[in-house]
Amino acid sequence: MMSDYFISQVYPSDKRTNAQVDALLEQEGIRRDANLDYTCVMFDNDYRAIATGSCFGNTLRCMAVDHHHQGEGLMNEIVSHLVQYQYERGNLHLFLYTKCSSAKFFGDLGFYEIARIENQIVFMENRKDGFSSYLDRLAQSRVEAPKVAAIVMNANPFTLGHQYLVEKAAAENDLVHLFMVSEDASLFPYAVRKKLIQEGTRHLANLRYHDSGPYIISQATFPSYFQKDAEAVIASHANLDLAIFTKIAHRLGITARYVGEEPTSVVTGLYNRVMQQRLPEAGIQCIVVPRREEQGEVVSASTVRKAIQEGNWDLVREQVPATTWDFLQSEDARPILDRIRKEQDVVHY
Repeated sequence: MMSDYFISQVYPSDKRTNAQVDALLEQEGIRRDANLDYTCVMFDNDYRAIATGSCFGNTLRCMAVDHHHQGEGLMNEIVSHLVQYQYERGNLHLFLYTKCSSAKFFGDLGFYEIARIENQIVFMENRKDGFSSYLDRLAQSRVEAPKVAAIVMNANPFTLGHQYLVEKAAAENDLVHLFMVSEDASLFPYAVRKKLIQEGTRHLANLRYHDSGPYIISQATFPSYFQKDAEAVIASHANLDLAIFTKIAHRLGITARYVGEEPTSVVTGLYNRVMQQRLPEAGIQCIVVPRREEQGEVVSASTVRKAIQEGNWDLVREQVPATTWDFLQSEDARPILDRIRKEQDVVHY
C-alpha cells in the first residue's frame, strides 16, 4: 500500500494544497504554526492529503496523519522525508516538540528526550548526548563562589535597561553567567546583539558570556501548534524553558536568576509569574528587577525599535548606552534600520 502514496513539497502559492493541509491538521487537533519554512504533504491515489509535516530552522513541526490511515507507518515516512530534507540543507542536529503521548514513537525513530513537562510537552533532539555535551561544555566555566547568578537576554537591541539589569546582578553577586539568546528570530541579528551586549557590559569584570545554543528557545519561535490557546503556549514554553534552565543552573552552581519586570508585555509578564513560582521550587531565587526609567519613560527594546521606526532619534538616544548608539549611527546598522522601518509590528514580544 505504501508504494501508492507519494510525498511532495507544498509551496506557499499552492492555495488548494495548503487548504488541504490546514484541514488535515485541524482534523487532528493541530493548528498550523506561524513559523514554518518547509512543508510536505503525502497524497493518496485520489490526490487527497493524508499526512503532512513541516520544518522551521533545525526543528520538525506540524506533523499529522489522517486518523483513517494511522497504523500504516505514514508518520515514519513523513519524519524520514523531513530528516533527509534537513540533512540536505546542512542541518544535522535536529529538534522537535511533541505531546507526551507521542514521545515514545519519536524515541523509536532516533530522537532523545531533553526535557518534559507532564501532560503538556516533550522537547527532543536526534543526538543521544547533545544536551549532556552542552552541559559539559558549560561546566568548564563553573566558578565555585557563594553567590552565582544568571541572566538570559535577547537584547533586541541592548538598552540602558539591559545594562542596568546586568550591573545590578554583577554588583550583588560574585559571578554572573549571561546567556545570550543565539537564535536568529529578532530584527537585530545575533552577531550584532552579542557584540552590543559585550560592549555594553565590558566594564564589569565578573561576567561569563554564553551563547544560549539551541536549548534556550525564544518565545518568538516556540511552537504553538498543539496547544489550545495563546496562554497555554506561553505557560508551556515557560515551564519547558525553566526545566532546561534548572539543569543548566545546577551544573553551573547558579543560585539566582535576574529578570526585568514587564509591566507592558502580557507574554513576558505571564512568563515571569511562572518563573517566580517554579525557580524557588528548584532552589533558585527569582529576582524581578523594576524597570529603569529615563525622562519618565520606561526603558525597553520595543520602545527603541518603535522610536527607530518613527525616526525619533532623541528618544532612542535616551534609551540606549553609548555603545549601542554608536552602532546605530554606523554604516553596519543601515540594513537593520531599513528592516525596522519596513516591519509592520516592531513591538511584538
